[in-house]
Amino acid sequence: MFAILETGGKQYRVEEGDVINIELLDESKISKLGVINFDTVMLVSGDKLNIGTPYVKDAKIKAKLIKKFRDEKVIVFKKKAKKQYRRTRGHRQNLLEIMIEKISVGPKKKAAVKEETK
Repeated sequence: MFAILETGGKQYRVEEGDVINIELLDESKISKLGVINFDTVMLVSGDKLNIGTPYVKDAKIKAKLIKKFRDEKVIVFKKKAKKQYRRTRGHRQNLLEIMIEKISVGPKKKAAVKEETK
């Protein structure tokens, strides 16, 4: 079973057990235990193919935070020939490394309430 997840303006093809690097998320989206729940699932392939418009209804992806880190530096160099114009800038992107734990489709099963009649 695989799914296509959208986060940070990018789309990722993920399966259970995959380890991916995504852009930094708000602290409010990460639980204290390091669990992240994504509901922006665009496609789920399993027994049958579920395609969202734009997202699959009742599809969830549960992931666990492994670590926060910064990517390698990207150098941006600008130059105009014969004009003595040179600018150098660097950028390091903040990233999260996460592991996909579970992909689920469908509403949550509610616990059956037993009514006792007397």
